[in-house]
Amino acid sequence: MTRSPIIPVVLSGGAGVRLWPLSRAAKPKQFLKIGGEHSLIQQTLLRCSDAIFDQRPIIVSSESQRFLVAEDLRAINVEGEIVLEPMRRDSCAAVAAGCLIALKRSPDAMVLVLAADHRIDENDKFLAAIIQARADAQEGYLTTFGIQPTYAATGYGYIKPGKFLRVGGCQKIERFVEKPNTETAERYMREGYLWNSGNFLFLAARFMEELKIHAPAILEAVETSVENATKDHDFIRLNITDFAGSPSISVDYAVMEKTKRAAVCCVSYRWDDIGSWDAVHDILDLDELNNAIEGRGVVVDGRNNLVHSTNCVTVISGVDDLIVVSTADVVYVGRRGQSEKMKALVGELKARKFSEIE
Repeated sequence: MTRSPIIPVVLSGGAGVRLWPLSRAAKPKQFLKIGGEHSLIQQTLLRCSDAIFDQRPIIVSSESQRFLVAEDLRAINVEGEIVLEPMRRDSCAAVAAGCLIALKRSPDAMVLVLAADHRIDENDKFLAAIIQARADAQEGYLTTFGIQPTYAATGYGYIKPGKFLRVGGCQKIERFVEKPNTETAERYMREGYLWNSGNFLFLAARFMEELKIHAPAILEAVETSVENATKDHDFIRLNITDFAGSPSISVDYAVMEKTKRAAVCCVSYRWDDIGSWDAVHDILDLDELNNAIEGRGVVVDGRNNLVHSTNCVTVISGVDDLIVVSTADVVYVGRRGQSEKMKALVGELKARKFSEIE
């Protein structure tokens, strides 16, 4: 049977506040080059260059990011459809919009839903996982990719896999669980749970059928907003009045945790959602004292530090376990292991009306 190419649907609406002060509302982390020559969204798109993929990806983004998306696509010679959400409605509405645009190309469209800001270095293993999951997705399962944990992470949700659908295939999902504390995360690792990557592969029509059952209000609002969308050069602008009627909820809560057709493909490739400065430290090259330095940074007589400096020379001496981020207008200094508190810190700065968060 000849299969249609898989259509990448890349979600690029996030603000990336956990990597402040480098990541700002005006240029979130998916557009930053962290540990490589390409931005995270460019890496995501280049990962989908194999022949099994449709070479016109669908990128769901926002009005404020539209030119950033267009420029990053142009820089790597990728032509795609850029769908603009008029306001944030979390991931389920974004996925629904991507599926509806894909269905305009083909009623048999299969979509690979990817976050724009994840990092996967082992592209061969990534491709093998897609091929493995495709057969189950073709049978109508909503498949996701579960990452084999390498440590007891408290910043990720987890998935408990169940019985295999077929030999060498995906497994039924027994349950989704929220971000745990350290003790619970250690137990999850012992019991074979997987990290929830938040990436999916399924037939677009099958997802819309499940959406109609479990979240009809989202389906109605997004479907109408696509029907009444306007084309503006390279951009598809969803209708603001219709889209505003969609509930704001994640695809996991709205569909994946409710459907009886959820399945998970267990993968072992290195995956990072780069959700904190601690995660950035872990993906960068380290010196002999476990320091990670990017840009114009220097560490003297120190261990286990991260220094990221985009402008001035930033020197730290005689200190350990620090995160130091220096930009043109902000210097952030924090303790490693505490960077998960960044979101709250940015909220405090916003409350104090500091413009440097924008």
